[in-house]
Amino acid sequence: MNMAVALVKAGRVKVRYPAELLADDGQRVTVRAPWALDTVRDFGFVRFEPGDVFTEHFWRDRWYAVKEVRTGGGVLKGWYCDVTRPAVVGDGEIVSEDLDLDLWVSADASAVLRLDEDEFAESGLAGRDPEAARAAEAALDELELLARLGRFGEILA
Repeated sequence: MNMAVALVKAGRVKVRYPAELLADDGQRVTVRAPWALDTVRDFGFVRFEPGDVFTEHFWRDRWYAVKEVRTGGGVLKGWYCDVTRPAVVGDGEIVSEDLDLDLWVSADASAVLRLDEDEFAESGLAGRDPEAARAAEAALDELELLARLGRFGEILA
């Protein structure tokens, strides 16, 4: 079954792309999609490029989404974690609101990188919605701790 994924940032849709629904257990929705852009995005620690395949996990009750990234040949690059509000799922679409904080976990877990904390601070979320800001920071801390303890796979089990 096909779905659309809409990534929202600062109140507007940043990107919308088609994805194949793999599972929906009522709390977590898992989809698979190719890299949504036709260009390479080089972060320095990983490159997302045409041909890459993302298996994406969105939760209705958690403040993050986890995206497993593989090459077109199936080689695991790692996991890109977006701190988000809980996903809204309905009418063939998943809406995920990005809260600027991210975490990268390399395939062998040797690199666990907190990303975009400056963007999060500049977003003003802490002033506008302190409860959401606390939930976002707690989500990032949880993801990082699980990765550093070698227990990251537990959230995907």
